[in-house]
Amino acid sequence: MTQANPPGRKPRARDLGLPFSGRTGPHNAITDVEGVAVGFTTILEDSPRPGRKRPLRTGVTAILPHASSPTPVPVYAGVHRFNGNGEMTGTHWIEDGGSFIGPVVISNTHAIGMAHHATVKWMLERYASTYDTDDFLWIMPVIAETYDGVLNDINALAVSEADVRAALDSAAGGPVREGNCGGGTGMITYGFKGGTGTASRIVDYDGTAYTIGTLVQANHGQRDWLTIRGVPVGEHLRDGTPQSQMQERGSIIVIIATDLPLAPHQLQRLARRAAIGIGRNGTPGGNNSGDIFLAFSTANARPMLHRAPSRFGIEILNDERLDPAYLAVVDSVEEAVVNAMLAAEDAGGTPYDRFLIKALPHPLLMELMRRYGRVA
Repeated sequence: MTQANPPGRKPRARDLGLPFSGRTGPHNAITDVEGVAVGFTTILEDSPRPGRKRPLRTGVTAILPHASSPTPVPVYAGVHRFNGNGEMTGTHWIEDGGSFIGPVVISNTHAIGMAHHATVKWMLERYASTYDTDDFLWIMPVIAETYDGVLNDINALAVSEADVRAALDSAAGGPVREGNCGGGTGMITYGFKGGTGTASRIVDYDGTAYTIGTLVQANHGQRDWLTIRGVPVGEHLRDGTPQSQMQERGSIIVIIATDLPLAPHQLQRLARRAAIGIGRNGTPGGNNSGDIFLAFSTANARPMLHRAPSRFGIEILNDERLDPAYLAVVDSVEEAVVNAMLAAEDAGGTPYDRFLIKALPHPLLMELMRRYGRVA
């Protein structure tokens, strides 16, 4: 399924005829999972702030699993660390307890503390009826990061509490912006401009359609590794510029949402498959990369444990039936990374910058894909 582009949006992978497999949801986005909403704050200043040397290109991405709920809803979850040069908070409890409560927020490496603080404060206010009545409840949101210090003055600590709250407050369903937006504003992927990307897949079980949606903050890889649908694109597009010679120095965060009824051990297995998805585009998981993946399910909604009965049941999919879900994760992650690169715009190149990072050129890409017979 091809989703019509909002005005001014660059073509996505399927719009260009790239042969990605699988049936997508209506928006080919993580928001195709019912109840999931995404919001952004983008900070873009091409001139340095007073006393600083570099421009600001950064922001915040917020993902809400049960966006319309007036009370916090735990979601079963699983995490996987493919390469650990990065951060995602709350993962120790996800590994032990199998769930988390609240939003997922993604920004830059030096904004982890502010994003956590602001998200906790937002939750205290959003869910006051829950947290004001029980002083013994704690809040442990999931905050993740990738490094944008090549294109952004990361040491300026520009992300504020207001920026995080604005991303959370703006979260909505429907089409999702991609490329230079939110936490992905200053990110680089395979030596091209990268950032935010998303995709989804529909899987059928016993006549019922379920959705798996992926959102990536792509900031990983180096030019010669880049592979798209089996075509060694990066080898053909090395042009001698500094950005095409860059070594791996970034990370990728992958968030997988689904309405499939899955237990924590099954969601951890889904999260692991994101490694195969990013690997299809060429990365081996470089030493300097933080490749961290989170999968959660909106199914089996229940009260917070202190308010739940002593015994309760959940519905889960048979482990023997998981293969289509694994494939859906791999396919959607692969496509989301390509969508991030195709949506991105050139960044840098001002007198204050060290680099101009060009976006992946659509005409050259499609020429290569046609040469290899890979255009649908």
